[in-house]
Amino acid sequence: MTTDEFASGTVDPRDLSILEALHSTPSRRYLSDRPIPDDVLWQILDAATRGPSGGNRQGWGWVVVTDDDLKQRITRHYRQGWEQAYGSRREEVLSAPVSDAGMSPATYRAAEHLAQHLHEAPVWVIPVLRNAAGSGNPRLGASVYGAVQQLQLAARAFGIGSTLTTFHVIGEDEIRSLLGLPDDALTMALIPLGYPARGRWVQPRRRPVQEVVHWNQWQQTRERP
Repeated sequence: MTTDEFASGTVDPRDLSILEALHSTPSRRYLSDRPIPDDVLWQILDAATRGPSGGNRQGWGWVVVTDDDLKQRITRHYRQGWEQAYGSRREEVLSAPVSDAGMSPATYRAAEHLAQHLHEAPVWVIPVLRNAAGSGNPRLGASVYGAVQQLQLAARAFGIGSTLTTFHVIGEDEIRSLLGLPDDALTMALIPLGYPARGRWVQPRRRPVQEVVHWNQWQQTRERP
């Protein structure tokens, strides 16, 4: 099923099985500037709000960013965060063995492309968590990231790519001000949405499940039938 088929409405998003979506929703960082229809966007957002949260309190908000000036101002922080984390180490990362670099050259170039073209994605969704500012709870994200995954899976059903990224947080204080967030709130991610400009919906490569699953105790493994 191609992006064009999804976008033209010739394929019903409900035809995508849950397991197929779970196995084929990698980060999509090459995104076109093609507009996302409002009705599709609302369905994606509605699916996100059905996700789990701590105590079912739903102490979140979802800021949808489509304003070009706002995107540009936030993108400056995003690029600064990217540069500090990876951009300044471009040659080092691209020439290092994958096990040392932590990402493949293809993944690096895709992430670099996103940093350079983030503002072109037609829609950003920024999940915001209330009562998060100043919190020392390392598991705080558990109250929103399940819902974020639902957002991304719903986007996948419509042939829309996404990626969960946080390089923007280097400018968190200014971004909170730009978005008019309450004093107790923090942004928990920045998720660009867009129809993929390149690539395919494929199952991402992962280590075999039996290598990373531990039974009852760490390093107690089993062979998969």
